[in-house]
Amino acid sequence: MRIISGEFKGRRITAPKKLPIRPTTDMAKESLFNILNNRYYFEDISVLDLFSGSGNISYEFASRGTKNITAVDQDYGCIRFINDTAEKFNMPINTIKSEVFKFLEKNKTKATIIFADPPYDFTVEAFSKIPELIFKNNVLEAEGLLIIEHSKHTNLMHLENYSYAKGYGGNMFSFFQLPKAD
Repeated sequence: MRIISGEFKGRRITAPKKLPIRPTTDMAKESLFNILNNRYYFEDISVLDLFSGSGNISYEFASRGTKNITAVDQDYGCIRFINDTAEKFNMPINTIKSEVFKFLEKNKTKATIIFADPPYDFTVEAFSKIPELIFKNNVLEAEGLLIIEHSKHTNLMHLENYSYAKGYGGNMFSFFQLPKAD
């Protein structure tokens, strides 16, 4: 994987083969960040990276100037790799080793952007728990976005606060947001 833009643009990061990960492709990541770049100043936001795996998305936010990044994953190897990489590049990434649903049940801090990249073989019911817990526990800021990465074969349009989806190859990003206040 490589960092697309920002301070560490072009840097390649190679995760150990033994990690249970499926990093977001460079093409999909670049397209996603083009959408976000038109909506946010990266220096002014907070990011919650759920099912963070290799930390690919967290590194991209850090490279673009985001100072408040939390990466959550249940795999110790993934957390250790993110910590080592963040330290190597002096990136402000806070890691939490936790099963994501347990984390969302207890978490009390809000984020501007919440990115979730669960296993593609999740059931629709498991996928639906992500926005359900985030909105029930008020984890997303008012002007924020929840982005769930999933296979093009998974449809999340029926879920509450769904806004739209964008597809890139076999990858889909479904976007969720709070309704605008009148």
